[in-house]
Amino acid sequence: MRLYQHYSIYGFSNSYLVGNDETGEALIVDPAEVTPAMIHQIESNSYRLDAVLITHGHIHHIRGLKTLSRIYADCTRYASSAKVLGLPCRALRDGERFLAAGFEVDAIAMPGHSQDSMVFRVDDLLFTGDAIHAGMIGKTTSSLNFESLARRLRERLLTFPDDNIVLPGHGPPSTIGTERRFNVGLQPGFAESLHPRYDFFV
Repeated sequence: MRLYQHYSIYGFSNSYLVGNDETGEALIVDPAEVTPAMIHQIESNSYRLDAVLITHGHIHHIRGLKTLSRIYADCTRYASSAKVLGLPCRALRDGERFLAAGFEVDAIAMPGHSQDSMVFRVDDLLFTGDAIHAGMIGKTTSSLNFESLARRLRERLLTFPDDNIVLPGHGPPSTIGTERRFNVGLQPGFAESLHPRYDFFV
């Protein structure tokens, strides 16, 4: 497995390219932008782009989806919705396991930041979109939604081993062990401390 991270100044968003050297395939998570560097990594490694995984439909995470789909028309788009930006996707159910680029991928529904949010697990990598970032959890519209998201993260994500790597939609990578110990949004009672104007930066 090879992992490449791409940073988009549009929305300060992360995209990820995961290559499978055994099958010669690759997948992309959240194509915020399609850059020459991304295309070069696909082509120089002779990868066949098999899949695009969409953690949620906010535009600064999927702005490059139409361009990517024109260049690699045969790739399958996976999301919690049947369409994203008007393009057909394979709609996923919570807990569904599927094959993409030769990898087993687990889809974990994680509504809260948005209703369509999903986390994708590929081996020991967790692509979390805006559900969780290093040190914080995603922005929500209310303290009730915030606590619901925090509870779901504790129940569905913190059950993975400490050394599983968290690859968020914004900011640096982390690990499950680090987030379990230090993520402020996952601390008991934190949601109640938020006042109505409180807001995360993403």
